[in-house]
Amino acid sequence: MDKEEILKRSRAEKEDEGETYAADKGRRAGVMAFCLVFIAIVVFNLITGQNSYAPFAMFWAYIAAEGWGKYRVSGAKAHLWTVIFGGVGAVCWLGCHILTVIRAGIGM
Repeated sequence: MDKEEILKRSRAEKEDEGETYAADKGRRAGVMAFCLVFIAIVVFNLITGQNSYAPFAMFWAYIAAEGWGKYRVSGAKAHLWTVIFGGVGAVCWLGCHILTVIRAGIGM
């Protein structure tokens, strides 16, 4: 395959490497911001004696969703396990949050 054929195929894909790079940088910044806010909320809840069921449910749901995307592309079993454990964690934490809210609402 010569240089011109490689360039022709690259142009046919219609994928801009600059946009892909910018999206990846933005995604990394978003993940960092999510993690920092997650930590801040959990620490605040710990200090004030509140539960952190909802933030943990969101965290594990994010981990499962990210693992799913990676699994679909790579097919690696490690990513599938991330999906499974992250999904179970998200469901459990969400269940704890829902039960806590329902119990508080009916005065248990």
